[in-house]
Amino acid sequence: MNNPEISEFLRSRIEANDFPSAVYLVAEKGSILFQDALGHAVVEPERIAAQPDTIYDVASLTKPLVTLLIIGKLVAEQELALTDLVYRYLPEFDSAEKSVINLERLLLHTAGLAAWRPFYLESEDRAGTLDFIARFPLVAAENQRVEYSDLGFTVLMFVVEKILKKRIDEAAAEEIFQLLGLKNTFYCPPEALKPRIAASEKSNEYERKTCIEIGYPAGPRLDAAIRKYQIWGEVHDGNAWFMNGVAGHAGLFSTAGDIFTLALQFLSSTTSILSPEVCELFATNFTRDLNEARSPGFQLAETTGSAAGPYMPPEAFGHLGFTGTSLWIDPTNERIFILLTNRTHGFSLPFININSVRRSFHSIAIAELDKNISN
Repeated sequence: MNNPEISEFLRSRIEANDFPSAVYLVAEKGSILFQDALGHAVVEPERIAAQPDTIYDVASLTKPLVTLLIIGKLVAEQELALTDLVYRYLPEFDSAEKSVINLERLLLHTAGLAAWRPFYLESEDRAGTLDFIARFPLVAAENQRVEYSDLGFTVLMFVVEKILKKRIDEAAAEEIFQLLGLKNTFYCPPEALKPRIAASEKSNEYERKTCIEIGYPAGPRLDAAIRKYQIWGEVHDGNAWFMNGVAGHAGLFSTAGDIFTLALQFLSSTTSILSPEVCELFATNFTRDLNEARSPGFQLAETTGSAAGPYMPPEAFGHLGFTGTSLWIDPTNERIFILLTNRTHGFSLPFININSVRRSFHSIAIAELDKNISN
């Protein structure tokens, strides 16, 4: 099932030290056509080869695969509407500055919330994170520009938890994973699965450096908040780790096969969770006059410089994860492209931006799919 062209390209990028491992999956019309695993999921403290069922920390793919799917399901069931104001569910947002923010703006990243702040330096605990976000000033006027924001999806997580009266990991297990029969998708993976999990950064120097760059002082408090050991089997994202490994913006672990099953839910022809009307939203540009083309929860391929590459149709939609993961969906041709790497493992800062690798992966995969059609 591996494709020689795709596999050879990714093998060359492993040899070039872009990342230690890569697992890919390419599907069309509900069928997996190409799949392979290359390199090593762990290189220190031991070497473990990547397998097709290697479990990756998918980082920000948590946003669409958990938070967005649950919200889409609630919309399809008419339990909420994207136009609902956030303060209707979270009174912390009932302020002069934030009372106009609705769910749609959070999903589009146009609510004006800051991109990132270290919750572990601003909050006492997981619950206090919402209070911090509610009082932190906006960085842009609503709908003025796209400002990709972890804070926005953290708020959406609290909305989900308020409506369903359970933590988002419990909601995801009951509302999504169990319904779809997923066996390798979860928050906070058990210790017994560690040999199957791709490792991440040693320490979290990237976040330490980022904290200092945005004005938090170096010193004992920051040092105490940053893990110093090899991150392997627990979430890489510091804010998700602070939130007991369970967050709306990060924290999910999964395999390429399970992500494929989740990706099918965003296509009207294959979904069993969402309605066709909700699925149509993901291919619709809601931010036509702004700096990015966005649909609820996704970037669209028509965005200049998108990781989708030049051959994806403009209505294709996708998402990236900081650890080196990506998912792109072409609704026109019913194609799904999954690339999982662990680019933060075994390397020192600065981490390589692998968007050029993603674009090439998509271009090669599309060419191979089109070759199948022409034959």
